[in-house]
Amino acid sequence: MSTAKKLQNQKVIGWREWVTFPDLLSEPIKAKIDSGARTSAIHAIHIQTFMERGAPHVSFVLYPMQRRREPAVNCIAEIRDEREVTSSTGHSHPRYVIEINVCLGGTTWPIEVTLADRGLMGFRLLLGRQALKGRFLIDPNRSFIANRKRAEGTTKSTIERRDS
Repeated sequence: MSTAKKLQNQKVIGWREWVTFPDLLSEPIKAKIDSGARTSAIHAIHIQTFMERGAPHVSFVLYPMQRRREPAVNCIAEIRDEREVTSSTGHSHPRYVIEINVCLGGTTWPIEVTLADRGLMGFRLLLGRQALKGRFLIDPNRSFIANRKRAEGTTKSTIERRDS
């Protein structure tokens, strides 16, 4: 198939969109679509590592709503990697990488996401180009154009919610 035909078949999304994590949250999270960022990042605090069944895991708290501390979602995930990530301010920091299913525009797929304190940032979630590659075209003049409906029949993520 030619590149032009592949592009015609891709969904168009805006520079910001509502996404869900169907195995984790019932409410959508506002995401910045950032093709300039290689890796995706989600707002996480109280990050603690531990071993479970011989594999490294991380526990953390998500605050999915901008400028709000409720709801607080307690999560546990297997650590996929630890990487040095350079932030938009030019500072490099080590971050834990986890894998989670994301749903955008009726499409659900697993992505790698780093855990970072994004409390001072405008968006709790940044979707980078690795997560979007080959799936969507981005229209930088538009916002919230993808379907907000959750996809059904998704596979279970390696991340789990732990309610206290």
